[in-house]
Amino acid sequence: MEKLKGWLWGGRTEELSWAQRAVRSTAGFILGLSLATFYGALVLLVQNANAWFCLLSSAVLGAALGLGMAFSIKVRLSVLLTLPHVFTREGKILLLLLALSMAVQGPCTNMLHNFARAAESVACGAELALNQTAERMQRAREPLLNVLSKIKDIAQKAKVVGDRVRKFFRAIIDGITHVARALRNVWLWLSNIGDVCNREMGTPFQRCLRVFSDAKDNCERALSFLFFLCYIIITFRPLCGFAALGLFFCIIPMYVQSFLRRVIAEPINRALDRLRREFEFNISASHHFDVTLNSSKTLADVAMDIMDAVGNRLHPTRQLLGISAYISSCAILYMYLQALRYRYRYLRDDSFDNIYITERFVTMDAQRAQVGRPTVLPLSMRESVRYIHPGMPWLARLERQRYGLELTGFLRYVLLGLSLVLADYSLFWLLDLVRHQMQGEIVARAPAVLAVRVDGSGYTSDIYRDVVSAFDVLQRGNVSVLSQRCLLQPMEPDYNTYIGMGILYGICFFIALFGSHVARLRRVICAAYYPTREQERTAFLYNRILARRTVLGRILRRTALQSVVDGGGSSTVLLLLSSRWSQWVLWGRGWGGLGDGVGLGDAMGSGMGWGWGMLWGRGWSGVGDGVGLEIGWIWGMG
Repeated sequence: MEKLKGWLWGGRTEELSWAQRAVRSTAGFILGLSLATFYGALVLLVQNANAWFCLLSSAVLGAALGLGMAFSIKVRLSVLLTLPHVFTREGKILLLLLALSMAVQGPCTNMLHNFARAAESVACGAELALNQTAERMQRAREPLLNVLSKIKDIAQKAKVVGDRVRKFFRAIIDGITHVARALRNVWLWLSNIGDVCNREMGTPFQRCLRVFSDAKDNCERALSFLFFLCYIIITFRPLCGFAALGLFFCIIPMYVQSFLRRVIAEPINRALDRLRREFEFNISASHHFDVTLNSSKTLADVAMDIMDAVGNRLHPTRQLLGISAYISSCAILYMYLQALRYRYRYLRDDSFDNIYITERFVTMDAQRAQVGRPTVLPLSMRESVRYIHPGMPWLARLERQRYGLELTGFLRYVLLGLSLVLADYSLFWLLDLVRHQMQGEIVARAPAVLAVRVDGSGYTSDIYRDVVSAFDVLQRGNVSVLSQRCLLQPMEPDYNTYIGMGILYGICFFIALFGSHVARLRRVICAAYYPTREQERTAFLYNRILARRTVLGRILRRTALQSVVDGGGSSTVLLLLSSRWSQWVLWGRGWGGLGDGVGLGDAMGSGMGWGWGMLWGRGWSGVGDGVGLEIGWIWGMG
């Protein structure tokens, strides 16, 4: 059996035959390809990574693992050490992170999709309401636009009539202008005739008057002392009136001119103005149709802006979700580095992970017993807590210290994952409930229809009929309050992701419970590949246990002698302890009731008011099958 383990695990190549080396290389190659295949399935099916990345990384990993495990003992050891690392604390954390990445890629992504679909449904409803509002407004505007069109037709026809009336008035005005021009010529002729008549006919009368005036003046100059006789000439001046009879004919054209202006021109002007006023009219139509929504954008634009803003906010999260798909590659690399670190410390640190009582340890103790040298088996109760057999189900003290912390951390991650799952399913359940309650279609209709009829013909009746039809359109219009076009369609959760998360959490729970037992295989693998190093570590552990027992008895005797020299009151007790030390140790090893000498000393010290503490370190040289080691200690009395 030992020979089989040697060539199967990593015995020397020169000790194996050609067939054995071929079988070992083939087994390593197959194991490497199997691990690469498992990695590819994990990345592609569980994490939903890119197919090309999965294919490339699986091919590279398969080539490295297959060839390395087939022809390199170090690679084979490192890979075999990596497998138990999955069941350590680091492996548990990586599996929890993998489960968390699945939760982020599954439930979180599904929640983002459901939020996006809810936003799209709300935007669709807003656009539907906007379209229906625009349709109602358009229907309400149509009758008013018809009224305006009829008014425009009336105005157009009135404009044609007005143009014709304008032409008629232009003809009348032209005729009247021609008559006025003729009358003006007559008036000018009469005015000129009067002036000529006055100028021509008024000269004899003025000359007659001037003759009498000149005769009077000459008489007064000649008869200055008889001037009063000259006034007789003035008495003959009225005779000049016979010369003024021709002026009567000059006055007749002035009366004729005023008569024509008063009787003909002014009545004609007044009649024309009155006729013009009869045809004067003004048609004006004012149309005010203003709808103010107090917004610079439409609801559709606002909905698109909201979706763009949500997409921008979620863009970093989506990138993080994409990066989380590649966490398995980093996890495998990290566990491989941890395996290399374990191998390094195993080969160079004697105290590293050296707490197991193996078959080599039992064989060494039996050989020492045969030659009469001190032995350490069976262990005391205190030592059995610190050092255990690797095949036993109970844990060592160091392993128990990490047990509670691992369970607490596991429960914390499980609660986080369950909260994400519950949030995802609760959101889907709520949206699905909304979808179920809104499967119907709600259309708002008018409860009663009021009909108004307009009888008659002509423009006015047509206008009233169009105005009344506006209310009829508004009454008969239907408004879709709920439409199937905007029905919410939530995305159902991926239950396979839930099952995968459950499997990972189950593995993590198994690791939290039994990870320490499985992690012991690391030492078994290293012991199979490095039997000489395992023998040295076994000798170190044996001498360490033996030195702790032997040194404590010596310390007790030395302390007792020092107390006697100093004259201390407790020297009798110390001498008793040092003399009975070997018997107590054997009694403790046989019965396991009181523990080793340290526990007994503590008990007695607490009863007598004294005690001590100790700190073990390196610094003492002991012997054990030719293997040298150093163990130091510092005692602190208390």
